Amino acid sequence: MSKPPRLTLPAAARAYRLSTARGDFAVHEAGEPVRGTALLVPGFTGSKEDFIALLEPLSAAGYRVVAVDGRGQYETPGPREESAYTLEELALDVLAQAAALGGGPLHLVGHSLGGLISRAAVLRDPAPFASLTLLSSGPATISEEQQARTKLLVGALEAMGDDMPGIWALMRAQDPEDAVADSPELARFLRARWVATVPEQLIGTGRVLISEPDRVDDLAAVPLPKLVMSGEVDYAWPVPLMDDMARRLGAERVVVPSSEHSPNAENPQVTAGALVAFWASCTH
Repeated sequence: MSKPPRLTLPAAARAYRLSTARGDFAVHEAGEPVRGTALLVPGFTGSKEDFIALLEPLSAAGYRVVAVDGRGQYETPGPREESAYTLEELALDVLAQAAALGGGPLHLVGHSLGGLISRAAVLRDPAPFASLTLLSSGPATISEEQQARTKLLVGALEAMGDDMPGIWALMRAQDPEDAVADSPELARFLRARWVATVPEQLIGTGRVLISEPDRVDDLAAVPLPKLVMSGEVDYAWPVPLMDDMARRLGAERVVVPSSEHSPNAENPQVTAGALVAFWASCTH
């Protein structure tokens, strides 16, 4: 899971609920759309906080930046039915968020599972978007090792979903003994985020990660500028797989140094710089 490097919003940012035709979504927003707007979609077990370190540099570059909690994710409520969390439903939410953000160039960024959701939104209707960035997100299912872990988690959620604190305690007990301890503030946030997330959201999106087909050729046919960005190492989708996906898409490719599955949190300054350079190239 992504671990934000800090949890305090920059002075220029605000937290509020974005009203859309498909309900209200908890968001963090910063900046004015001088050069455009960016919509940031988080990944599995994630939230808008995963992008908190990008808000300041992206807004300083002239962008309105909006990071969102998807339905059932942390501070956005959602139904207790798994059918509400299919990829199609989540893609429709992204399109509704895009519509609510208004006109001007709109750059879509999806991290990990958020990349699969963003891809589905673009395949359904690319018209609202000026570009698509797939951040640490691959062409189809996650790696076999991560599929096995996700299946175990989905099974636990199906059996114990009404006891999210209990599942969290079991997950923490599996941490390696030599793992670097989280700060007390971060540990409290990660637990609170997990407990607040709707179990069916995690079950439904977990199933997406272990079943999504390769839709790269479909996406390549969409005439939209694309960027594939990742860290130097990735446990969900191996980096060579993302290299190949970028080639198949005819996309720009950026590898962010000193980062793994969450460059947005692990090296935000370089990640922000690469996004700004890419977006500038899309609007010239």
